[in-house]
Amino acid sequence: MRYTQVGDWLRWMETQHPRDIDLGLERIARVALQLNITLNMPVITVAGTNGKGSCVALLSSIFGQQGYRVGAYTSPHIIHYQERIVVAGNNVDDETLCSAFAAIDEARGEISLTYFEFGTLAALLIFEQQAVDVAVLEVGLGGRLDAVNIVDADVAIVSSIAIDHEAWLGSDREMIGREKAGVFRSGRPAIIGDPQPPQALLDYGLQLGATLVCRDDDFSFTEQTGSTWSWQGLAKNGERCEYKDLPRSPLLIDNAATVLQALQYIDLPLSEESIRQGLSTVNISGRCEHINYRGIDLVLDVAHNPASVQILYDHLVANPIGGRTTCLFAVMADKAIDQIIAIVKPCFAHWTLVPLLGNDRAATAEEVKVALQAQGVAQVSVGDSFGENLDSALSSLSAGDRLVVFGSFFTVAAAMAEFADRLSAE
Repeated sequence: MRYTQVGDWLRWMETQHPRDIDLGLERIARVALQLNITLNMPVITVAGTNGKGSCVALLSSIFGQQGYRVGAYTSPHIIHYQERIVVAGNNVDDETLCSAFAAIDEARGEISLTYFEFGTLAALLIFEQQAVDVAVLEVGLGGRLDAVNIVDADVAIVSSIAIDHEAWLGSDREMIGREKAGVFRSGRPAIIGDPQPPQALLDYGLQLGATLVCRDDDFSFTEQTGSTWSWQGLAKNGERCEYKDLPRSPLLIDNAATVLQALQYIDLPLSEESIRQGLSTVNISGRCEHINYRGIDLVLDVAHNPASVQILYDHLVANPIGGRTTCLFAVMADKAIDQIIAIVKPCFAHWTLVPLLGNDRAATAEEVKVALQAQGVAQVSVGDSFGENLDSALSSLSAGDRLVVFGSFFTVAAAMAEFADRLSAE
């Protein structure tokens, strides 16, 4: 074994391929063949611009309530790499992960793999070795050429389609939709959660011979008065089915509705009680996550594109507080920063901009400040370190106020690390 510590493996993996992102299936497929990965269990692949993580969390929660051992693969992680590979609700342990990396390293020979390809193969290998009952795989980027797409999923989900990652996926929803449709398979269900899917996605699915199951045409949901909702959709045999008076999930109902439709096509028995329990107990870190810190409502959200920031905005408006709301913000330079600011700026009395030191992809705090000032936002402060900025933001707030930390996984991860240290010291 080349290394015995996960951190050593990760640092080495980062140096093994000329480009961080190098879409394509040839390299990873060849190594998967050498590893003889077959995945003899139902597989659900989840693609989409936003909502992927929520769909994975919902599927894992519902299957878990029924007692199934779920293998869930997601990316990126927030704090620890091991968050990416979860078996039966537990992050993969270091020994298992190192053994998987070693097996991949041996099998690849002279084939160069990206960091993400190593991780994807590790997840698939671990799910097979541990004989999970169902595997849920989140696409990293796009769909057609993403490493996850070497697996022929029994059910494919496209949760939503919006503009993001234009350099790799295209500059409009039609181009992006076609890339995400690459996870569809002939004769297999393709669940489309976007209420207005691009025509290119639909056309490709029809040409391929996938069984398209579309929101508002084949399945839908109705929000009821109070804390319940109902779902209507298609059973696997084509008959209509429904669930009434469902509990509201902490996650968006539209993602929950998409997941309920996908479940109809998986040949694993599920009780209605497991579905209800799974909906009500699901948890996903860093998505509209609330933490009470000394009476201050701390909200963590990895929203980093206009569509996800709109969801954050809607959540803040739907859950008002009596005090002030400010934010801590940092984002990658390739994101639609002007649009993000325009959507959410009515929510915040003050913006604190944090540097993501050592991250070459991040927009600088000064660049973001210029963008804010161009839209008339004057209450802006900039510090030299994340901790300094956090102290500054918290010092201006009292019990009953709110601090929203958002902009990227890196931003939320830094906040979580800071608060973990502070809470453990108290």
